[in-house]
Amino acid sequence: MRKGSLQKAAVFGLAALGGFCGAAQGAENGVGFYMLGGRGPMAGYVPPPGFYLQSDTFYYNGSLGASKELPSGGNILGQVSADIVAELVTATWVLPEQVLGGSLAVGLILPVGQPQVTAGVLLNPAGVDPVGRRVSDSAFIMGDPVASMALGWHSGNWHWNVAALLNIPVGDYREGEIANLAFHRLATDLSTAVTWLDPTSGWEISAAAGITFNGTNDVTEYTTGTEFHLEWAVTKSLTKQFTVGLVGYFYDQITGDSGPGARLGAFEGRVTALGGMVAYNFELAGTPISTRVRVYREFDVVNRLEGVAGFGTVAFPIALTK
Repeated sequence: MRKGSLQKAAVFGLAALGGFCGAAQGAENGVGFYMLGGRGPMAGYVPPPGFYLQSDTFYYNGSLGASKELPSGGNILGQVSADIVAELVTATWVLPEQVLGGSLAVGLILPVGQPQVTAGVLLNPAGVDPVGRRVSDSAFIMGDPVASMALGWHSGNWHWNVAALLNIPVGDYREGEIANLAFHRLATDLSTAVTWLDPTSGWEISAAAGITFNGTNDVTEYTTGTEFHLEWAVTKSLTKQFTVGLVGYFYDQITGDSGPGARLGAFEGRVTALGGMVAYNFELAGTPISTRVRVYREFDVVNRLEGVAGFGTVAFPIALTK
């Protein structure tokens, strides 16, 4: 692989190591901890040994129709609209030693942000029926940190990995409130991804699939079901610096929610999204830097908000191990 393509892969490959606290899905609060769209281009690639830093600015705008309901913070909500702005900082270390013939990467993701939610409360945690009461909630919140690990291999133009994420429920969970970034539950995501990259033509195709297993929120006594997610990307490097592409994701909750707090029953969610991506890569004082913008439009939505998600990403190596 030529030097320019290797540098692009090194910084793009950070996306292979995670999806994080997420855009709305079927589940408690209409939110799953895995961030749909968090993986895409170069999802199967683990970069060369070294330390890397990535910053993702995430925006989501979505709404729920008047005839639909959503569980949140022990409340049952209707006519929901939400705007989420969050910053996710990811630090990753790719070890210099090989493990099982592959590259091992470990990392930590720290999310902070300000969700703003407006809704009609149909039922509160005490079981009182306050139909017609409309509330708004917004706060700057530290979300749950997420530990990541990925093991990746390379063969010619092919790159693939297996990865795991662990949600650590120590964030600022706001009990009884409807705007949250923390989940107050353990959760883990197991996934695999593959990338085909032709450095000569500039074409790249990636896909990632995973399953999220959720623990119980002991405050609301709500257990979110098991979730499946699939993401894909097709990109083309027009020049050494400039890349464009198509991206998408699919989500399906494969087991229902449960527990005393799951007053809407199984509440299994589903969504599909399609979108586009542009990326610009450059060097600053000899350091390769990748900037990327992705936008997704959701459709075919069941039991969740429907809207638009956007990511603005900057990624670069702090130090490469020789």
